[in-house]
Amino acid sequence: MLARALATLAFVFVLAQPVTAQEVTLRLHQFLPAQSYVPAEILDPWADRIEAASNGRIKIERFASMQLGGKPADLVDQLVDGVVDIIWTLPGYTPGRFPRTEVFELPFLLSDAEGASRAFWQVAEAEMSDTDFKDMHILGTWVHGPGVIHSSRPVQALEDMAGLRLRAPTRITAQLLERLGAVAIGMAVPAVPEALSKGVIDGALLPWEVTSSIRAAELVYNHTEFPGRAIYAATFILAMNTDRYAGLPPDLRAIIDAESGAAFSAMAGRMQQGADAPMRAEAVAAGNTVTVLSEAEATRWQAASEPVVAKWLADMAAAGIDGAGLLDRAKAALAANGG
Repeated sequence: MLARALATLAFVFVLAQPVTAQEVTLRLHQFLPAQSYVPAEILDPWADRIEAASNGRIKIERFASMQLGGKPADLVDQLVDGVVDIIWTLPGYTPGRFPRTEVFELPFLLSDAEGASRAFWQVAEAEMSDTDFKDMHILGTWVHGPGVIHSSRPVQALEDMAGLRLRAPTRITAQLLERLGAVAIGMAVPAVPEALSKGVIDGALLPWEVTSSIRAAELVYNHTEFPGRAIYAATFILAMNTDRYAGLPPDLRAIIDAESGAAFSAMAGRMQQGADAPMRAEAVAAGNTVTVLSEAEATRWQAASEPVVAKWLADMAAAGIDGAGLLDRAKAALAANGG
């Protein structure tokens, strides 16, 4: 009887205690191998900081290389449908779904990933939250360092692009390659190594940072860089399911907010561009040829790319979007942030 009474008292005591603080498990899904630079050096530390700041109340499970199924182009729907809680992806993998983000993918517009990423966040916060990103909660927006042409044969002048089958990461870059005389083949990064090894493509548009993880410098031996502004850059988003975010206790939302936003976006851009130099050095050490075009030659490429910008402006107008105004505001944000 005494034991039963003590057990009853203990049960009543437990019920009388405050409810244990809510614990949350979030699933982050993305398309690159876990050891690639962005997952290992940007996404994992971001998740680790959130877990630590929450004293373990938030756990972020990380799923690399599309481990939860689907293709990279499916990530946005997986997020919106609540299949996963957080994604990292390229808006360009779902052409037409995020038209305003393409303003930061236009050719010869960006020079510095940190400043461009901060500018991207500012423009996205002001003009995309209720439009392109209305179905998700954005945690970060950034771009990689200057894009590079990695090819099986040397590209030293505009004429060398003729007939080259090159991987294009986005709709805008596909149009750009076609304008420059190449054959554009759209594909996500994970498909590039096999496509190169099987001769499906002759090369790829990629930032240096990702080349090591997909062995690009082992599969092609020529790399073409541009002085000043980049031939292209792709945009990235880190996003969370809207309902999942809204359903978190306010203190946990505050922890996620503190590790996200403008400062995080700028840092991510800076880090990705910072990783370019070591990967470039690997290609040089392997004996590959790196060609840096002259200013005069790059000017020819920029002139050849102008119809891509004109077409984008026409596409935006057809969609009821003030593309010219958006481009002006993007340029102003880039100038203000050194992008």
